[in-house]
Amino acid sequence: MKKRSWTLNKKVSMLLLLSLLFTILFSFLFMHFLYKDLYIGTMKESILYQGERTTAHYHYGEVSGDIKDKILWYNVISPYKVDVVDSLHELKENFPYKVDGEPLLSKEDTALLDQGQHIMKEGYVKEFDRDIVGAVFPLMNEERHMGYIYIYIPLAEMTEVFQKGIPILVLAGTMFYFLLFVIIQSTLGSLFKPVKEMKAFSNRVANGDFSQRLDVSRNDEMSELGRTFNHMVDSLENQEERKRQFLSNVAHELRTPLTYIGGYTAVLMDKVHTDPDDAEESLKLIQKESIRMQKLINELLELNKLEDSSSHLEFEPIVLSELLSDTLSLVQPHAREKDLVLEKSLDEETIINGDPDRIRQVVYNVLDNAIKYSKPQGKIILRSSRQGDEALITIRDHGIGIPSSSIPRIGERFYRSDLSRTRNSGGYGLGLSIAKEILHRHGGSLQIESEEGVGTTVTVKIPLLKL
Repeated sequence: MKKRSWTLNKKVSMLLLLSLLFTILFSFLFMHFLYKDLYIGTMKESILYQGERTTAHYHYGEVSGDIKDKILWYNVISPYKVDVVDSLHELKENFPYKVDGEPLLSKEDTALLDQGQHIMKEGYVKEFDRDIVGAVFPLMNEERHMGYIYIYIPLAEMTEVFQKGIPILVLAGTMFYFLLFVIIQSTLGSLFKPVKEMKAFSNRVANGDFSQRLDVSRNDEMSELGRTFNHMVDSLENQEERKRQFLSNVAHELRTPLTYIGGYTAVLMDKVHTDPDDAEESLKLIQKESIRMQKLINELLELNKLEDSSSHLEFEPIVLSELLSDTLSLVQPHAREKDLVLEKSLDEETIINGDPDRIRQVVYNVLDNAIKYSKPQGKIILRSSRQGDEALITIRDHGIGIPSSSIPRIGERFYRSDLSRTRNSGGYGLGLSIAKEILHRHGGSLQIESEEGVGTTVTVKIPLLKL
C-alpha cells in the first residue's frame, strides 16, 4: 500500500488549524482559571470580610432585634444573603436546602462551630439551580453560643461572568484568524514560489539542461538552498563536460590507430606490396598501433579501478630509499639511450605506509616522463627528504619544460601540452592522471614547477608512517 504524503501547503494549513484549536483550548482553560480561581476566590474572601464585619456589630448579650434589623437592611442593599439565628436548628429551618446533595451542616461543621470557628460552604443547590458560596459565623458571649450568622451568595455562571467579555473575545478572535488566514494565503504563493522554481529547475537539470541557475539574490534560507543547488549543477555540468571530453578524446585516440590498421590491412589484402620487406613493415605498423590501443585500454581500466573507492590497496611500511633505488634501476636502460646522467640523494631513514607497487608506479611514471622530455646528455636528479609529517620525493630534469599555461591542467585525462610530441613518444596523457589518483588514495599530492627551455621539477608528497 502506497504511503500517503502531504504537500508542504497542506502541512502549513494543518499547522494553522492546529494552532487555532490550541488557542481556543487555551482560551477556554484560561477563562476557567479566571472563573474558578479569581472570581470564586474573590467571592470567598468577600464573604469572610462581610461576615467578620457583620459579627463586629454584635456586642455580647442576646441577639437583639436591633442586630436583626441591621441584617435585614443589609440584605436589601447587598447582593449577599444574610441570616441571623439563635440556634443551628433555626438555621436549618431558614436554609433547608442541600449543598451538593448533603445537608448544610455536617457533624464536623457543628464541632468546628462549637469551638468558635467559622466554616465555609460551597456547592450546588438544586433549588437555586446554581452553585453557592457561603460561611457560617458563631456569635460568642464569652464561651456561650448566642447565635449564628450565615452569609451566602449564589454564584453567577461562567457565561454570566464573562457575558460582556466573551462576545468581544469571539469577535476579536474571529477577526484575528480571518486576518491571519488572508495574510497566510496571500504569502503562501511567495513562500512556495522558490520551491516550485527549484522543482522546475531540478526537472530541467534531470533532462540535461545546465544552462540556467536559480536566483539567489535574497538573503534567506531558500537562497542558501538555491546556492547549494547551483553549486551542485555546476559540478554536474563540469562532470558532464568532462565525460563528453573524455569520450571525444577516446574516440580521437582510437581513430588514428584504427585508421592505420584498416589502411595497412586493406593494402595487405589487396596485395599491393610486391616487396616482402614492405609487407613486413606494414605488419609491424599494425602491431605497433595494436599495442598502442592495448596500452590505452589498459590505462583507462587501471584509472577507472583506482577511482573506485572499493578497490583495495596493499598498505605496508616502505623504506622509501630502497623503493626509489629499485625504480631508478628500472629506468636506467632508457636513460642510457639518451646519454642521460641519473643522480640520487636519498634519506635512508624515511619510512612511509603505502602500496609498494603503486608508489613505484608513480615514481616510474614521473621518471619516465623526465627521460622522454630531457635533452640528450642531460641530467636527472632524484631526491628524498622529510618535511613535517610528510615524505618528499623530488625529481628534477633539465629538459624542454612545460608552458606555464599548461601546468594547471597537467594530470587531466588525455591532456598533453604538446600533442604531436607526446604521441610520438607513445603517451596518451594518462600516466600522471593515474599517478595523481594513486597519491590521492594514499593521502598525498603531486606538484609541478616548470620553465620552458630550462626544465621541470616534480614534487611528490606522501604521509610518513605513524609509529
